[in-house]
Amino acid sequence: MKVTYYGHSCFGVETAGKHLLFDPFISGNPLASSVKIDAIKADILLLSHAHQDHTLDAENIAKRTNALMVCNYEIYLYYNGKGIKNIRPMNVGGSFTQDGITIKCVNAIHTSTFADGANGGIPVGFVVTSSRESFYFAGDTGLTYDMKLIGEATTPLKFAMLPCGDNFTMGTDDAIKACDFIKCNNIIGMHYNTFDIIKIDTAEVSKKFEKAGKKIHFMTIGESKEF
Repeated sequence: MKVTYYGHSCFGVETAGKHLLFDPFISGNPLASSVKIDAIKADILLLSHAHQDHTLDAENIAKRTNALMVCNYEIYLYYNGKGIKNIRPMNVGGSFTQDGITIKCVNAIHTSTFADGANGGIPVGFVVTSSRESFYFAGDTGLTYDMKLIGEATTPLKFAMLPCGDNFTMGTDDAIKACDFIKCNNIIGMHYNTFDIIKIDTAEVSKKFEKAGKKIHFMTIGESKEF
């Protein structure tokens, strides 16, 4: 699987011949000024929750690409009201399969409100499986015991995208513990350094992961990597 990082918690993943795009926050992120939004491909657009730093560019990308938007029911209602019709509403525990890709909606612990104050429902994460390969996109979350259910899945995770910026989400120590819960030691870091309040020392975090027998990848914005 090919993973491209667009900054903050926004990733593109190419799997089973499809382009998946997670939590597009690009135009409002000065660190991602080099990213050409109109060039980003998306067949499936997945939104973990309604906060602006995860949805800012969702409407424009959805309308440009006609990607299938996957989100909770409240986010579905919000964007449906803006004229977007190609949406799959989900809720925690549910899953569906399309074009050889299975998407399961899993628990996350956070809040979820749109910038205009509209209800964003509950936050979620996603487990994506294709061709017997799986990965986990945690979204914004604290450490939760429910992550153990992901680790008990029949298909081992090839990698997991975990927040590690602390303050609003898990920090380093909890992210390391999450690795044990989900039974995955190959982690892509997200939700760090975009704002002063979530700045971390990535070298120090990498050392802590290595000492725990795990690996965390801090990708450069615009970088693509095969996993």
